[in-house]
Order: sequence, then C-alpha cells, then structure tokens
Amino acid sequence: MQGDKSTLGRRFVLGAALALMVGALTGVPALAQSFQDLRASGAIGEAFDGYARVRSEGRGAQSLVDTTNAQRRTIYQTRAQEQGISVDQVGRVYAKAIFDKAQAGDWFLLESGKWIQK
Repeated sequence: MQGDKSTLGRRFVLGAALALMVGALTGVPALAQSFQDLRASGAIGEAFDGYARVRSEGRGAQSLVDTTNAQRRTIYQTRAQEQGISVDQVGRVYAKAIFDKAQAGDWFLLESGKWIQK
C-alpha cells in the first residue's frame, strides 16, 4: 500500500507541474508561434515520448524541433530527478498533456511508428 501512495503522490506532483510547464515547452513567444504554425501545417508533429518530430522538411522545421526538444529534455530531466522516476516516464506523461491540449488536426506519432491526426 505504501508504494501505491508514493506512486500516486509522484503522479499528482508531476501532474501539477504539467499545468505550469506545458506552455513553456516551446520557448519564447516568437519561437512558440513558429512552432505552433508548423505544427498546425503538419510539418511538425508530436510523439509518444514527449518530443516533437519533423514530418516534412523546410521552413526551419528541424532547427525548431531541435531547439524545442532540447528545452523539453532539460525540463524532463529536472522533473525525473525531482520525482525519482525515469526521464522516459516524464516524457510520456508530458506527451499525454501535449496531446490533450493539442488542436484538432495536429499530428501524433504512436510508438508503433504510425502517424495519426487528432
């Protein structure tokens, strides 16, 4: 039972942190706007692991994805260390939050390698 309470506590704290951090995942406002524009166009998608992926080259998509993923990796590593869980677990929790907040039509890469649209 104690392990269950500890796991629930970690999930609660991680969930609360998500509310504050999901908006910060794409960086400064201009960068965020470009990221959102590329995501809306389908050039950038989100993945099951909490990281962005390029779906089609051009318009600086790879550079923007690299910058965004570096910022996310820093956040995930910090959260993982604070919560005593793996970076992979943190990324997957964030992936769910990103999916939940995404617009209809945004693309998501499943673990199977298949792209789906929300």
